[in-house]
Amino acid sequence: MDLLDDDNPRDNAPEFTVSEISGAVKKTLESAFGRVRVRGEIGRVMRAASGHMYYDLKDERNVISCNTWKGQVAGLGVLPEEGLEVIVTGKVSAFGGQSRYNINVDSIEVAGEGALMALLEKRKKALAAEGLFDEARKQPIPYLPEIIGVVTSPQGAVIRDILHRLRDRFPRKVLIWPAAVQGEKCAPQVAAAIQGFNMLTPGGALPRPDLLIVARGGGSIEDLWGFNEEIVARAAASSDIPLISAVGHETDTTLIDFVSDKRAPTPTAAAEMAVPVRLDLLAAVENYGARMTQALGGQLDRRAQRLRDLARALPKPEELHRAAEQRLDAVSARLLSGLRAVSQSKRVELERRAAPLRPSILTTRLGQQNVRITELNGRLARGLARRTDREAERLRTLSTRLSPDRLSRDRARAADQLSDRLARLSRAALVDLTRKAERLNRSARLHDTLGYQATLERGYAVVWDGDGVVTTAKAAKSAAKLEVQFKDGRHKLASASKKAAKRSPKSPEKPDQGSLF
Repeated sequence: MDLLDDDNPRDNAPEFTVSEISGAVKKTLESAFGRVRVRGEIGRVMRAASGHMYYDLKDERNVISCNTWKGQVAGLGVLPEEGLEVIVTGKVSAFGGQSRYNINVDSIEVAGEGALMALLEKRKKALAAEGLFDEARKQPIPYLPEIIGVVTSPQGAVIRDILHRLRDRFPRKVLIWPAAVQGEKCAPQVAAAIQGFNMLTPGGALPRPDLLIVARGGGSIEDLWGFNEEIVARAAASSDIPLISAVGHETDTTLIDFVSDKRAPTPTAAAEMAVPVRLDLLAAVENYGARMTQALGGQLDRRAQRLRDLARALPKPEELHRAAEQRLDAVSARLLSGLRAVSQSKRVELERRAAPLRPSILTTRLGQQNVRITELNGRLARGLARRTDREAERLRTLSTRLSPDRLSRDRARAADQLSDRLARLSRAALVDLTRKAERLNRSARLHDTLGYQATLERGYAVVWDGDGVVTTAKAAKSAAKLEVQFKDGRHKLASASKKAAKRSPKSPEKPDQGSLF
């Protein structure tokens, strides 16, 4: 279709609709350019509610509109971000509804390492502003985790290095979540693995790990870029399980290193951070046990010496109540003499006052006074007797408490308490040693089960020659001597070559009985 007619541009020019002109322009652009690669800086970025993405690609003078449909977003490789210098690949087309042309982009590449570093720095600042790098939110690594979850590629050397290091230091249960460690599938699979481990139920059929390790070997910045994606960083930051990042070598740094609870320079170093050395722990336990036994013996010796010192410091029982007896004797003597003095003084006073009185009254009053004196004397005597009895009872009580039998019982009670505590400590030490012995026996039984002796118990046998185990019939025929090991011992056999040499040529042929091999 010719859009212009030069024969008669004014009178014979054909008429076109707007849609026809727009369709012709679109067809011309698509046939002239097809797929193109364009380098520029991303400007305004908008993601519609439908999932389609619209953005600008510009340089210092011009701007080209770009769009990526919802189904193409997953294959972009790098999501467009404002200010990022990229190389886009797509088809040139036109949109008649706005009289503008655009590029339908299905692939985006970052234009050079400098642009990648600029993008990484921008993401790093944004995540740091949200507080994802703060040390206060990071969790401590468990000292001895029961189960360790590893997110890595199952085919690489990384998982073998981690398993080998864990087996050498302290064997633990390991759950491996396979994930791509580079390419466009890396970021979503690693983020899904971290979230999947966190969704496991503790103590369930598939137990939840106590520690996570995200590991990958070294590589270029493009190879490690999946661990710089925001989805991976946010998944690591929101993990409730402590996480160790072991991506790349010591000089490689990714965003997951900043949000993880611990960064390891290499995957092997991550395994070393995850568990302690088992032999060191056993040595420390033995050292603690020896120190506990030594401390317990020293404590018992010091307590026994203290008890002997206290026993020597106690006075003799008869010396304790001897002074009280002397005081009682002195008080008793003073009471008797005081009673006589008081009675005498009262009698003298009575006679002095009775002198002026008449004899009859005096006799009467004297009789009354005598009665009163007699009553007073009786009351004084009874009070003195009661007080004397109380003092004597008190003295007997003190004597009983300080008797040798009482002291012997107290010492025996203290000795019983000391023996009881010693027995309790001995039982605790015995229980601990029994528990450790059971663990050692379990390890020995596991060693026996994995050894070839257990195979012999099931009816198999091992064939030996002078150099080692014979595994082929050819080697058995050429061996100088053979031994067959059963479960209860070894049995020597003559080799096939020796049997052939010893056979006499004149001897009658015997029927073939078969060969052992």
